[in-house]
Amino acid sequence: MPDTENRSSQQVASLFSGGRLTAIPRRTARREQLLVHLAQSLFERDRVYTEREVNQALLTVHEDCSALRRYLVVAGLLERTRDGGSYRRAR
Repeated sequence: MPDTENRSSQQVASLFSGGRLTAIPRRTARREQLLVHLAQSLFERDRVYTEREVNQALLTVHEDCSALRRYLVVAGLLERTRDGGSYRRAR
């Protein structure tokens, strides 16, 4: 298992240059690895975030924060309230 985790970490790291995401992967498996990384590194468990806070966190890595936010919600890594007013990292 540790070898698989190490390979996954290297694959995610290869998507970044200078701390910025160079592109959002089109391949589902690769995008999923990225999204897990973003959820774990940018969002604390049990904390509620406004949409603005989510956007600001995602903007630190890529300019298309709305696409990343949407992917995180669809992947079940961020939960959004019905009104879209708040988000939290999924358990």
